[in-house]
Amino acid sequence: MPRTYDPEFRRRVVELVRAGRPVRVVAAELELAEATVYRWKAQDLIDRGVKPGISTSERGELAAARQRISELETELALVKQAAKLFEEGVCPKAKYPVIAELAGQGFAAKRCCRILGVAASGFFMWRRRSPSPRQVRFAWLTELVRAIHADSRGTYGWRRVNAELVYGHGVVVNRKTVRKIMRAEGLHGLPGPRKGLRRKANIATAADLVERRFDRPAPDQLWVTDITEHPTREGKVYCCVVLDVFSRRVVSWSIDTHQATPLVTNALGMAIHHRNPQPGTTVIHSDHGSQFTSWAFTRRAKDSGLLPSMGTIGDAYDNAVIESFWARMQTDCWTATGGIRASSWPTRSLSTWRSSTTGNDATAPWAGAPPLNSRSSTPAMSPDSHTPRSPNGDHITGHQCDPRSRRARCGVRPIG
Repeated sequence: MPRTYDPEFRRRVVELVRAGRPVRVVAAELELAEATVYRWKAQDLIDRGVKPGISTSERGELAAARQRISELETELALVKQAAKLFEEGVCPKAKYPVIAELAGQGFAAKRCCRILGVAASGFFMWRRRSPSPRQVRFAWLTELVRAIHADSRGTYGWRRVNAELVYGHGVVVNRKTVRKIMRAEGLHGLPGPRKGLRRKANIATAADLVERRFDRPAPDQLWVTDITEHPTREGKVYCCVVLDVFSRRVVSWSIDTHQATPLVTNALGMAIHHRNPQPGTTVIHSDHGSQFTSWAFTRRAKDSGLLPSMGTIGDAYDNAVIESFWARMQTDCWTATGGIRASSWPTRSLSTWRSSTTGNDATAPWAGAPPLNSRSSTPAMSPDSHTPRSPNGDHITGHQCDPRSRRARCGVRPIG
């Protein structure tokens, strides 16, 4: 390996030679090779402009340039190698927008085509060509999906957006296309990503007769039930529903300011009164809540010929149908920013109707219930109709009971 010398040392050696001392003597005293001293002397003459040649500063610049060129060649080799790995999965048409963007930034289009391995004639033809029908339809679908998502206050995911396109607008579109558009536009629905599941030990109360098989060929074969809470401007109310998995219709419901056992027994009694199921043919499926494991609920179900069924503890998938129903109802009642909608339940009195307000309910099993302040729970129903009535006897209108609404088309169906 050649020995390196300090520039100051080289300068002093050259000054000794320029002072008149022989090169051989200077090289012997400093233990240097004579050729090295002669080379330093010649380079000094070039630096002072006496002789033509490359100066020391220019040599330094050339060395730095060669090092930078070597680094760029290494980076270019890495880019080319990476491009080869993705070359099989990327068609030339997918590279044209990138080339167009680079050309807009000032780079030569032909050079970009050569680096990315596409024909320049194909790029220029692509740039002059008008959009294809597929591109026009994709752009139209993108605007439509964005509008539907905005109309839902940011609550709709790709499934409900796809349902709105198919059933609401009559558009034939693949669900994967809707997912692709929403992913590209950064759109997503509510609720957010799935949370972690905390499992607990199982408690033997009632066997799981469903085992996550929620498909039934006829009504009144499988009912699912659960409780949820909903905030109002006067406080929380608790709601229990019984859902028929065959039609996804709400068979019965019960609303109260507490979540004690009467809340679920009233809903179960309304379902039995409306449907009158045959003994031993209907399964009532729930979770392990204290209301559903209570003696009163179990006895009421067994005395009516129902078959109690319960999933495992802490596993919402065992009762996924009713959990999905509650999730969608709560999502539709709240805005994406968390503020309560004006059309949701403003007071407890408007969300709970006394059965004593209608004279036709005298024979119903929930008739004569105490008022709300005495913890009444069941809304008024007309025995000749499955449509709920308000306190003045009028049928309830709105998206809750309109089968043409998008909520009805996407799984939340009217009571009946």
